[in-house]
Amino acid sequence: MDIDPKVARVWELAEPIALEAGLEIVDIEHRREGRGAVLRFLMDKPGGVLLDELAVVSRQVSDVLDVHADSLSRTVGRAYTLEVSSPGVNRPLTRPQHFDAFVGKRVHVRTSEPVGDRQSFRGTLTAVASSGIVLTTDDHSPYEIPFAVISRANYQHDFSPPAPPSGAARRGARASARRKEMTCSRI
Repeated sequence: MDIDPKVARVWELAEPIALEAGLEIVDIEHRREGRGAVLRFLMDKPGGVLLDELAVVSRQVSDVLDVHADSLSRTVGRAYTLEVSSPGVNRPLTRPQHFDAFVGKRVHVRTSEPVGDRQSFRGTLTAVASSGIVLTTDDHSPYEIPFAVISRANYQHDFSPPAPPSGAARRGARASARRKEMTCSRI
């Protein structure tokens, strides 16, 4: 789980700006999209990041990258669109410390080489250690995945509606509603 060498210098230049604003750089991507290139920063902080905070950091990062345009031209080129945003609901997990907050949650992990018989894993993150993670897949198989072979990982938010209350909870809610009706009718 190393920083992409193509954006390592960009990360070095931008990280002090993000930290000063109280933000963490979650990821930086440089990729071709459409007819040009995009340099995309994903930033966050505990409790979430505000649009105004991202706008301020975006302007500051843009200014610093402009100053270093000559040295960056070999890796990210001179023409790109700068995007600065929050990581979104399906947050990328790009550093070992990112995984701790998602133990017990659903994640998707891709590896650069096979672990067991696979390279793509979807399931529950069950443990995090200094050397890697344990992920229990949807078929209940646990896999120990070293950080060294994780190429991409992200949290997968569960958008399904909450389970309906159990029979006992439903009966309790109906009884409570009847007591309220009786109390109101006595007034």
